[in-house]
Amino acid sequence: MKSFTDMRLPGYISAIIVIVLSMTAACEAADGENVVGFDKVWRYATLYENEDNRFVQKFALSGRLQLDAAWFDANEGDYNDVLWRRFRFGFKSDLFRNWVLHLEGDFDHNNKLGEAYSRLTDAYIGWSPKDNLTIKALKQSAGFTLDGATSSKKLLTMQRNNLTNNLWFTSEYFTGLLAKGDMGRNWKYKAGVFSSDGSDELSQFEASYFTLFSLAYHLTESLNLDEGMVRLDYVYNDEDVDADTRDFSQVLSLVTKWKTGPWGLWSDISAGKGYAEQSNVWGVVLMPFYNVTKHIQPVFRYTYLHSDEHNGLRLGRYENRIINNRGDEYNEIYGGLNIFFYGHKFKWQTGLQYAKMKDSADDGGTYDGWGLSTGLRLSW
Repeated sequence: MKSFTDMRLPGYISAIIVIVLSMTAACEAADGENVVGFDKVWRYATLYENEDNRFVQKFALSGRLQLDAAWFDANEGDYNDVLWRRFRFGFKSDLFRNWVLHLEGDFDHNNKLGEAYSRLTDAYIGWSPKDNLTIKALKQSAGFTLDGATSSKKLLTMQRNNLTNNLWFTSEYFTGLLAKGDMGRNWKYKAGVFSSDGSDELSQFEASYFTLFSLAYHLTESLNLDEGMVRLDYVYNDEDVDADTRDFSQVLSLVTKWKTGPWGLWSDISAGKGYAEQSNVWGVVLMPFYNVTKHIQPVFRYTYLHSDEHNGLRLGRYENRIINNRGDEYNEIYGGLNIFFYGHKFKWQTGLQYAKMKDSADDGGTYDGWGLSTGLRLSW
């Protein structure tokens, strides 16, 4: 196995880290002025706002821009690249007091300009008939598991954890109907039904369907915490070989989030019942973090995955560029540093990880290596 000390850090990554640390020091030195300045810049995304208008209360641009630099080295090979991870752009409008219209597209900046458009992500109408109920129809994010239910704008790590990558439906945006709201003081729920046809536009319903139920209980006040939440996600996925979902007929996920003072801990214990060639899978994620200041946040993550049969597990995003075969046991340790210039709206993330996957079938799924990635995250 290659050790981390054998890795030759690319010059551009070293330069990026120096620049980011310098920018962080500047933010710490002039914190109030920077926040006011960022507020002014981000306010330009709101093109119209008038609460007295009966028809249109707000019209704002929405989107995100994410840049990655990745360098991975394993016994099985290596991968390195600088690429635009995501670019999404659209608008969101508040209408008729309790309606919202959100339209946003995904564009690939790594392609030629004329070929940049990839798909619609959000394309939905939302209605909030009362404060504790929102109903959304058409194309939207179907989020479950710890990182699957977390927007890519607000992830604490460079990429979603590999438990989510294996069990969650990574197409993410599906056409369907979702209701969410509060049930009493501490309970929140989410329930929806979606087409499992992950079309680039609105689904043609050529595949089957899946349902999503989520129930969360908040203990923030009762335990005197800054954040305390336990959530259970359940997905029933009607078996269909043409579906753009993972081949799991059922997925169950227990997610917790805790925070007190500068310390925080997020966790996920999830399992999926496979069908067709997919084995049953279960795994656990533990992710503690510490807020040194409101600008600096170290984060640690441990991920474990187990497949009941051979070849039931996938590797993560950049590991998969080296080995795209499957294994049956996966371990990962990740250490990262998040630099927040303007909260999650403008941040720089860096992560170092070591991952190992066993392949009992010995047919090409073994992986053992280090990875370093760093990237800019902007959203509006």
